[in-house]
Amino acid sequence: MRLLSVTLFLTLLAVACTAKAAPLLAPQQVDIPAAASLTLHAQLYKPAGEGPFPTVIALHGCGGLGGQSEPVQPRYRDWAEQLLKTGHAVLLPDSYGSREFGPQCRVKERRVLARRERVADINATRQWLLQQPWAARDRISLIGWANGASAVLWAVRPQSLSRSAEPDFRSAIAFYPDCRVSSGLGWSTRVPTLLLIGAQDDVSSPAACRQVVEGARGRSALAQIVVYPGAAHDFDRANLPLRALAGSDAALPERGHIGTDADARKDSQRRVTEWLAR
Repeated sequence: MRLLSVTLFLTLLAVACTAKAAPLLAPQQVDIPAAASLTLHAQLYKPAGEGPFPTVIALHGCGGLGGQSEPVQPRYRDWAEQLLKTGHAVLLPDSYGSREFGPQCRVKERRVLARRERVADINATRQWLLQQPWAARDRISLIGWANGASAVLWAVRPQSLSRSAEPDFRSAIAFYPDCRVSSGLGWSTRVPTLLLIGAQDDVSSPAACRQVVEGARGRSALAQIVVYPGAAHDFDRANLPLRALAGSDAALPERGHIGTDADARKDSQRRVTEWLAR
């Protein structure tokens, strides 16, 4: 009996060590034809099988998509893995690297604008997905963070609809976008759109995002906002201690605070899953 117990213990330990040592999920790079002879490089996470799969186009923030030694930063890979568990494919276009630019957080005159180049990237990515047999044409959604979230808000405005790429997006999710421009433009959305932001976000503006959504409710019932009490910018990132921004890191905003909020992170994961299942 004792020998059996020892054998069982060693077996379980081996399984645990194997699981712990399992390699991180590796994305597949795909190239997407875009406007002005641009080839848009993107990273694809796809479930096993032939599909068709509901697919999420995920838009990185001003720090860019990849790190120095990895094609996708852990924060975006974390979300891709979460979405894969719900049966979604995830496609992350690299708006900066495809144009041979680095991080754009502290660039005074950005050459890749959320409302222009990044919306064009979104539309090119959707057009490419509509031609893929593994992608469910009527279940393509958007998710974005910070600058990528601002691009999402521009892409879902009624004026931004591309008639050549039907059907339309299924839904959209924007994590802490900069709503200050949209708040003065009478923003509205043509698809169900969820905004998620922390009440203590001093990089973006929760007050402006509230104004954007409240204004949209007068024209449409498609927009909703969740403001997390006590949460700062980047609240959904894992294992990021709250800190004030300082220094000259081009991959970080110039000012404000960033950091994980465990409760907001967990709740946002649940809400994203529910929103995409609509």
